[in-house]
Amino acid sequence: MGNYWDLKVWQLGMELAKSIYLLTQGFPTKEIYGLSSQMQRAAVSIPTNLAEGRSRDSTKEFMHHVSIAQGSLAELETELQIAEFLKYGDQIKISELLEKCAEERRMLGGLLESLKSKLKP
Repeated sequence: MGNYWDLKVWQLGMELAKSIYLLTQGFPTKEIYGLSSQMQRAAVSIPTNLAEGRSRDSTKEFMHHVSIAQGSLAELETELQIAEFLKYGDQIKISELLEKCAEERRMLGGLLESLKSKLKP
């Protein structure tokens, strides 16, 4: 289907993953196996699923992986809100990351709609 690394939505997902790793370095040590780990897994899941889906043989399979990426993004947004509520990490950075998440959500939605239109007769 093409190179996943050319997708702007994948590139933004990679930026989010990197930013989450940097943010969680400032979380309390007690969260290393809790919220920090959960946020990292959710963030990594977004570009990973886009890469896997783009590398599959069918549009339907790609759509399935985009849907999983959307779920991981919703999880990450929730976890960022929890971190914000608990005052973990840089609060300004968390707000910026939530804005990036909103952008990623729009891009994933647009990609999914584009893929759906390919399936219509």
